[in-house]
Amino acid sequence: MNLFDSSCSRVFGLLTVFIALLAVVFHYMENSESAEYPRMDLAALAENFKQKNKTCFILGASGETGKVLLKEIVQRKIFSKVTLIGRRKLNFEDQIYENLVQEVVDFEKLEEYAAAFQGHDVGYCCLGTTKAKAGTEGFIRVDHDYVLKSAELAKAGGCTHFHLESSRGANKASSFLYLKTKGQVEADIEELGFERYSIYRPGVLLVNREESRPAEWLAQRFLSAVSSMLPAMSIPITSVARAMVVNTLWEGEKKTEVLENKAIFNLSKIGEKQ
Repeated sequence: MNLFDSSCSRVFGLLTVFIALLAVVFHYMENSESAEYPRMDLAALAENFKQKNKTCFILGASGETGKVLLKEIVQRKIFSKVTLIGRRKLNFEDQIYENLVQEVVDFEKLEEYAAAFQGHDVGYCCLGTTKAKAGTEGFIRVDHDYVLKSAELAKAGGCTHFHLESSRGANKASSFLYLKTKGQVEADIEELGFERYSIYRPGVLLVNREESRPAEWLAQRFLSAVSSMLPAMSIPITSVARAMVVNTLWEGEKKTEVLENKAIFNLSKIGEKQ
């Protein structure tokens, strides 16, 4: 065994112990979550939803969650019109995307693009970046300012149900920039008063990203291996997207709802079976 392999083995061993310790904590957290849902006939819900002739928009359709969410939506054909709002036009080869409407906007001047947010019943926001990629100011501008302004325009444009992809641990009082920013934008959007507001707080997203994020890649390798034991820590990105769609069709009665990792996972299983 060479020096590199030996070092990797030691790191692996330490991380395994660390994850085992975290398992105890997350086991408690997972069991403390309210994540049970009534039995659903998803096909019937989808058919009923289609009859309402609703439209939607997606922010962040070029990102990992957004791409999967878009595919779920167009395959299920639950909306009469699907609009993508982003900084550039996306190219699709599959014919299932041929009827998409795309609105190209400048997020620094969103108030000039209010028309792009008008006439949508449902809005999905999967917009986000990282501090490493955009810097502190850039991260706050994207994950808070762009997201909040988009929500404001959507509300003014008639959107009644707004979905926000956030993060586990989001808390506006957090000392960590990422979690504080996520928590702050959650709270600011709630004040807008949507008829229904759904917040999704997934754990570590299990996905093969096109961009390189070494720390996240390492976490995913371990969490993928133990995901069945620690469902409160991680979740496949397909599950997050599917849960958003199922939750849209379900049309729950809560004005504001926060779906933690287990709730997201349980909702996604309903969509997986039907």
